[in-house]
Amino acid sequence: MMELSFVTEEYNDSDSCVSWYGIKFRACSELDVFLSQAVKSRLDDDEGTEGFKNCLRGLELTGMGQACLEEVLTADVQEVRDWAIGEALAETWLMEYHAVTFPWNMERDKRNPFASLPGADLIGFTKDKDEFRLVLGEVKTSTEKQSPPNVLYGRSGLIHQLDNLTDDFNIIRQLLIWLYHRTRNGYKQAYESSCTNYFNSKCKDIVLFGILIRDTSPNELDLSTRGKKLRAKLSNPTQYHLIALYLPWEIEQLSIHIRTGGDE
Repeated sequence: MMELSFVTEEYNDSDSCVSWYGIKFRACSELDVFLSQAVKSRLDDDEGTEGFKNCLRGLELTGMGQACLEEVLTADVQEVRDWAIGEALAETWLMEYHAVTFPWNMERDKRNPFASLPGADLIGFTKDKDEFRLVLGEVKTSTEKQSPPNVLYGRSGLIHQLDNLTDDFNIIRQLLIWLYHRTRNGYKQAYESSCTNYFNSKCKDIVLFGILIRDTSPNELDLSTRGKKLRAKLSNPTQYHLIALYLPWEIEQLSIHIRTGGDE
């Protein structure tokens, strides 16, 4: 794991198939830089947004048209949901620490800025030598105090949603179609390699991530009970990682630190 001054690994139970670990964040300027730069860039889709703006500003517009354009471009979404911020943090963490590549920012698919997309929160690839593996995952943000929190359970809980990503082929089919249309340019090889490995392994060669974001003290019970049950159920080449990220302040403060670097 990459070293950063503001993170401490509080617990870790590793296995070739199912692993879990908990990371505690420490409040400091380095954390604020990480949030306000890397995480904010992912949340706002800086790369896609810049191209979008450049395209529209290159149109042949009248003075009135230019004024209307700038009014649209400077319109600000006042509310950012905790789950959207949590997903951006989770994606950035996986990019930095698990070398996961996300070929498409799912923010681009939202018709409503407050809408959550169905299917899976995380869709990407990891590379092993010259081959790729499919990455799917779910993210839950919880302000509950008990361990484990209720967001792990029920039909909308982390456990059930991750189970669907291992054995519900209706969901898998739709995700692969979605990914196909977003990887034709720069990620064709990654898509075809990961799908080949997935199907040739009887749909077992897949990397799953379940990420829990909390504002409580680290507690291995958040993940260990589920992790132990999964070890009795799953086998290689499936890899299943449960990760808990513990914030140093209440979750509602996360958006402030992302937007302002902690300076209100």
